[in-house]
Amino acid sequence: MLRPLKDLFAAEDYPDLLVGLGEPDDAAVWRLDESRALVVTTDFFTPVVDDAYDYGAIAAANALSDLYAMGARPVLALNVAAVPLNLPAGIVGEILRGGAEKVREAGAVLAGGHTIQDDEPKYGLVAVGMVDMEDLMTKAGARSGDVLVLTKPLGVGVLTTALKRGQARAADVAQAVAWMKRLNDRACALARDFGVRGATDVTGFSLLGHGVEMAQAAGVRLRIHLSAVPFFASARRYAEGGFFPGGSADNRLFFSRWTEFSPSIDEFNQLLLFDTQTSGGLLLAVPGAAIQGFLEAAREKGVPVWPIGYVEEGEGVHVVDGALDTALQAVPGDEPLWYAAPAAGG
Repeated sequence: MLRPLKDLFAAEDYPDLLVGLGEPDDAAVWRLDESRALVVTTDFFTPVVDDAYDYGAIAAANALSDLYAMGARPVLALNVAAVPLNLPAGIVGEILRGGAEKVREAGAVLAGGHTIQDDEPKYGLVAVGMVDMEDLMTKAGARSGDVLVLTKPLGVGVLTTALKRGQARAADVAQAVAWMKRLNDRACALARDFGVRGATDVTGFSLLGHGVEMAQAAGVRLRIHLSAVPFFASARRYAEGGFFPGGSADNRLFFSRWTEFSPSIDEFNQLLLFDTQTSGGLLLAVPGAAIQGFLEAAREKGVPVWPIGYVEEGEGVHVVDGALDTALQAVPGDEPLWYAAPAAGG
């Protein structure tokens, strides 16, 4: 976003801007003092579901997720909305109510915002959080020997595209909506407790796109095991039906140059890993020495987590078919088991 302005803002002129003018990350970070920093982000988009309240809640959870990806606690939010003239006031109210209640659930306050007229509805937040410097997480924080952990299943892109085309089953939509509305707060708190320093959230650029960004920022290689990646049980069916959003093809076109697949991984599974997500989970690089304690704590607290691979020396992302270490067991948490890895080769 700021590349055309690279000569206008020099990083050395803003020493308290710790994240924002260098490598891309999930939010800007401004140092307040030696122990605390302010984390600021904004995100908004057009509807991804039909229900107005759910749309507002999903958009808010998505924006707040950028704070959690940096290790921050949300404190303040502002609405950002575009409203068509012919959109009934009741629908607008439900969108805003969904967002407001999600902000309150996050422990923050919604303090106004800005609305404009537009031909298509758009909604999201400016979100502000606080982080202790010792808890700050960035894409550059991953280190060789870390274990990659994902906190939500994949497949939102193909499912919501099927919904837009009137081809999604109601039960599948309900499952995806429940996950998109889910905050990443408990996963973030768990990451802080176990000294995680490398993290991002999985949204529009897909698991592999955001994984490539993490690998590049940290100067490492990510090895992802397909069999360990959680997908919605319906994801493969919608993928085979051709319900990929345009962004998924864009992700593959751009990020494939830094991505390597084992020959046994078929076309549909490759595309699903490039599938654009909305309000996805955190991708955490958990220190290897801490992973067993991390998984045990996740089980005790009912926090869903899936170990999906490792951080290694090298560059880019390598997706393999082999199994993870048997000691790294997924923790589905307190949600029903709605998801399953899609079978290789269909």
